[in-house]
Amino acid sequence: MTPADDFVIQLALDKGILQADQVEAARARVAEHTDLTTEPPRLIDVLIAEHDFTSKQAARLLADEFGMPMIEMANVRANSDLLALLPRNLAVKYTVFPVAREGNTLRVAISDPLDVDGIDSISHFLKLTLEPVVAPVDEIKAHIDRFYGKDEESMEKLLNSLSGDEAQVVTGVAGGAGGAENDDNDAPIIKLVYQIILEAIARRASDIHLEPMEKRFRVRYRIDGVLVEVDNPPKRLQLAMISRLKIMANISIAEKRIPQDGRIQVTAGVKPIDLRVSSLPTSYGESIVMRILDKEGLQLGLPELGFLSDDQAVMERIITLPDGLFLVTGPTGSGKTTTLYSCLHFINKPDRKLITVEDPVEYQLSGINQVPVRTEVGMTFANALRSMLRQAPNIIMVGEIRDLETAEISINASLTGHMVFSTLHTNDAPGAVTRMIDIGVKPFLVSTSVRAIMAQRLTRKICKKCKHAYTPDPRELRSLNITAQQAVNANFAKGSGCENCHGSGYRGRAGIFEIFVSNDELQRMIYENAGTAKLRDRARALGMRTMREDGLRKVLAGITTIEEVVSITVGDAS
Repeated sequence: MTPADDFVIQLALDKGILQADQVEAARARVAEHTDLTTEPPRLIDVLIAEHDFTSKQAARLLADEFGMPMIEMANVRANSDLLALLPRNLAVKYTVFPVAREGNTLRVAISDPLDVDGIDSISHFLKLTLEPVVAPVDEIKAHIDRFYGKDEESMEKLLNSLSGDEAQVVTGVAGGAGGAENDDNDAPIIKLVYQIILEAIARRASDIHLEPMEKRFRVRYRIDGVLVEVDNPPKRLQLAMISRLKIMANISIAEKRIPQDGRIQVTAGVKPIDLRVSSLPTSYGESIVMRILDKEGLQLGLPELGFLSDDQAVMERIITLPDGLFLVTGPTGSGKTTTLYSCLHFINKPDRKLITVEDPVEYQLSGINQVPVRTEVGMTFANALRSMLRQAPNIIMVGEIRDLETAEISINASLTGHMVFSTLHTNDAPGAVTRMIDIGVKPFLVSTSVRAIMAQRLTRKICKKCKHAYTPDPRELRSLNITAQQAVNANFAKGSGCENCHGSGYRGRAGIFEIFVSNDELQRMIYENAGTAKLRDRARALGMRTMREDGLRKVLAGITTIEEVVSITVGDAS
C-alpha cells in the first residue's frame, strides 16, 4: 500500500465517507490473500470494490487536501506531440498522462500528489517544469492504455516509426486494389489506419471523416450525431493514409479527380463490420468519409427506437394493415431506414413475403428478399418495383420515393393489395402529402393510398452513468413552453460527463416522432388539395403530436434534455 493510499483512507475516515469497521473488514480481506504467486489486492481497491466509495472521490479528497486542481479525464484529448514527448514507460511507471504544454511548462494528470520523486524524475528527464493536476488513477490508466496502447505497439510509436520515405513508398503503390495488400501488412501506416477505424468502432461512431486541410489532416468521428475531433495524424501522412484506405476499399488510387465509392470489411474482436467508403476531391486532397455499418448493432425492436407506449401501439396497428402506403420522412441521418427495418422485422412472419428495393442494401435482414438498385445497368427503383410485383409479395419496402414514376408504381401497388413502406425527404409529416402532389401524383391517388405518415428526428439520450437531476431555469422552461404544472411533475435530468460518454453527458440516441394517421376527413382534405398548414392544424385537432411535443414528453421523462429537443425541432413550435 502506497503512502497516498494510507493518506486518502484516513481522509475518508475523517470526513465520514468510510467507517472504521469497513476499513478493518477490508484489511481482513487483504490478509486472507495467501497465493504467493500473485500480488495481494490493495486495501483501497478493496474499499472501492465493496463500498460506496469511488476512485473519483479518492482523487477529490487528495486534490482538496493539497489545494490542487482536479481534471476530468473524459475531456482530455490526446496530442501526438505530447505522447511522443513523454515516453510510455514513464507514463506507466508513475501513472501520469500529458494534458497540455505551454512553453516550458507541461501539465500532467497524476493520481498521487505525494509521489514527489516521480514528478521530479519526469521533470528532470524532460527538462521541463511540471504542473500536476489530480485525476482518478483508473481514468489515467485507461487513457494510457487507450492512447499509448496496452503494450509498446502504440499510436505514438506508429507515428514516430513512419519516416517520410516509408510514407512515400506506401503512397506510390500503383493501380486500384493492387496486390501490395499482403506484401506490406506489417507496415506501420496500415496499423495506424486500422487503429483509427477500431478506435471509432470502440467509441460507437457512425462515421469517420478524414479531411485534408491546408496545414493539417483532420480526423473526426460522428458519435450520437455530433462530430468529435480526435488526435490528428501529421499532415505528411495524408497521402499515404488516403491511398491505404482506397486500396482497402477496392477503388483506384490513380484517380484523384472524381468522387469514388467502395466498401471495406474489418473485424472488431469477433464482430464483422462493414464500412461504406466515399472519396471526394477537395482543394487540399481527397476527403474520405467512412460510414460504419455494424450489423449486430442494428436495433430492430420498436421500443428500442424510442416510442413511448401509446405511439408504439399506433405504429403496430399501422404496419399490420393489409394494404396502403406508409411513409417515413426526415432529413438524411434521421434514422428513417432503421425505422423501416424495425417495422419489417416486426411483421416478418413465415406466411408473408417481404421484398425491399434499396440504394444501397446496407444491412442484410434474415427472411427478407432485398434488391439493390444498380442504375448503371438500368435497375432503377421503378424498374425493380415493376419486377418485384410479379413476385407476388405481401409487403414491399421502397428505399426512397425520388420521382413521379417510382411514386406512381408504389401507389398502384398499395391500391392492389400490397402494403408499401417508403421514405421521403420532408420536414414534417403533413408536408409529405404536398411533396407527393408536387412531384406529379394526383391528389385523389394520394388520398386513397396513404394510410399514415411519420416524421422523425434523433435526439441524444442522457448518459445513464452520470445522469443526475437538475432544475431548469425559467428561460429553458419557456423555450419549450413548459407549464408550472408540468415542471412540478417532471424528472428533469442532465449528464455531468464521464468516461462512459467521453465527457459529453449523452450516450445513445432515441427517436422523437410525429405520426399523421389518415381518416375520412383528412382524405377529403387531401383530395381537395388543402395546403400543408391546414392539414397540420386539422391533424393536431384530431390528436396528432408534433415532434416538439413528443420531444417535450421525453424531456419530462428524463430521457433527453431541453437543449437537445430545442436544437432539432426548432421549426415545430406551435
